[in-house]
Amino acid sequence: MKLPQGIVILSIAAVLAACASSSGTVDSAQGGPQAPPFSQIKTAPDSFKGQTLVLGGQVLAARRMKDGTRIEVLQLPLNDSQQPTLDLMKSEGRFVAIQREFLDPATLPHGTFVTITGEVTGSITLPLDETDYSYPVIDIKNVRTWMPAQDSNQWRSRPYPYYSPFWHPYWGSYGRPFPYYW
Repeated sequence: MKLPQGIVILSIAAVLAACASSSGTVDSAQGGPQAPPFSQIKTAPDSFKGQTLVLGGQVLAARRMKDGTRIEVLQLPLNDSQQPTLDLMKSEGRFVAIQREFLDPATLPHGTFVTITGEVTGSITLPLDETDYSYPVIDIKNVRTWMPAQDSNQWRSRPYPYYSPFWHPYWGSYGRPFPYYW
């Protein structure tokens, strides 16, 4: 059976229109637009001023200031669950996140993994060892902390099976030998 030429042309046009509309933006797994690479944000933070981004990393320091709490973060790429990866060698730099409301720095100790949603407000230059470093500044809207054990893809279970010292293959759940454990 041969299809009419009009139906074939219409279906081809529909497929092309769908391809054209979906190729313009890349969406993340959470449904929002994907963030630009951190290297672009770091080199030109003023061009991203006012944009809301999701960044993640490891807390290097948290300090209470007059205008809020300043958190210095080592940037790390995020996985599909918006969790920072544990490989510190994948970092592209550092950024500063500022929480305007009270946030006790003790709640974000050094080494804590975080995902921060916030608005880019510019950059700040602070001393880093014996040099000055330009940090992109994020005004925090939401902070989420992570424990590395939460992501099974990043941490393996024990490399050896664990058995209780009271376990024996012929013993039941109450520690009594086989025929008597009922």
